[in-house]
Amino acid sequence: MKIENVKIITMENGAVIENGTVEFTDGKITSVEPSKGEPSGKWLLPGFIDGHTHLGMSEDSLGFEGDDTNEMTDPVTPQLRAIDAINPLEKCFEEAREGGVTCVASAPGSANPIGGQIAVLKTSGKRIDDMILMAPAAMKFALGENPKTTYHGRNQMPETRMATAAIIRESLIKAQKYSEEMAKAAESREKIRLGQADPDDEIDDPDFDIKCDALIPVIRREIPAHFHAHRADDIFTAIRISKEFNLRCVIVHCTDGHIIAKELSEENIEAFAGPNLCDRSKPELREQSFINPGVMAQAKIKLGITTDHPVIPLQYLPLCAALAVKSGMDRDAALRAITIDPAEILGVSGRVGSIKVGKDADFVLYDGDPFVFSSKIENVWIDGVQVKG
Repeated sequence: MKIENVKIITMENGAVIENGTVEFTDGKITSVEPSKGEPSGKWLLPGFIDGHTHLGMSEDSLGFEGDDTNEMTDPVTPQLRAIDAINPLEKCFEEAREGGVTCVASAPGSANPIGGQIAVLKTSGKRIDDMILMAPAAMKFALGENPKTTYHGRNQMPETRMATAAIIRESLIKAQKYSEEMAKAAESREKIRLGQADPDDEIDDPDFDIKCDALIPVIRREIPAHFHAHRADDIFTAIRISKEFNLRCVIVHCTDGHIIAKELSEENIEAFAGPNLCDRSKPELREQSFINPGVMAQAKIKLGITTDHPVIPLQYLPLCAALAVKSGMDRDAALRAITIDPAEILGVSGRVGSIKVGKDADFVLYDGDPFVFSSKIENVWIDGVQVKG
């Protein structure tokens, strides 16, 4: 199949084909070339990506019955998997596709200091197992007001920022020791297999601990730690803990990022900025502003713009990027922040985020400039299948 005579915003090193054709077969892009026909005036972009949502976990028009975002009975729940909570048939998946959002990270919420395992998935499908790009893709951590608010008055830690950080440290230390014991047991078995040790000296595995087991990919830097943090001091706590344990740190929300952009750039921090198209619902959102992603991008911080769906409905992701441009963000940086940059932060850029031969055939076709409010999305494809239009 092919899409012809369109302006192709490839998101590959700023390359734009003013009049081009994209061909795709079996869900993969097979050709990206200039067209010979008359330009249609339409714009083709990669499918949009939101790197921090709760899509399918906090269901539309439902209360407790459809809310599986937070397990608020235990402050440490790394063993929880987003894929066990996501309902792909929930209506907001359809609205996401209609808004051109073809890929998301869906995460447990921020009630707990350690919330659980994040999944990256396509927004089309009936069965979550068939939609996954990566799971687990990251581990959710939370600092600031949310854990304090959740456990306040329960006579249970954490009621302070100190306790939140201490709980995270304690869990990571346990996971480190568990990992070391597992490694020693594995080394012991290998030496016995090679005849380098007496079978009577075999070291047993530690008793299985599902929480420690879930944290092993984090402490081994196989997946990143996504820290919910709005306020500057909480952001710096996330960085401090990440340095102590050599974690791959990504800041989620990063509301005060524009205030500390220089410091974040020096630390090579990656972030998901937002939500901004909402009210300042709590004290730590005092500095919320649409200038935030632009200031951070100007400081060379790699970031994605996020809706934090359902805080902002997911279909408004491109609108959030457009409002960031209106507030001073570079156009190309804003487009990157909803395509290739979140793909790279999430570790899935080999498949999504740009229009390139070999990548998944995920496209959004506009009738004009996507940052012009009156422009409309005509068609959306996911894995080469037209899901809108």
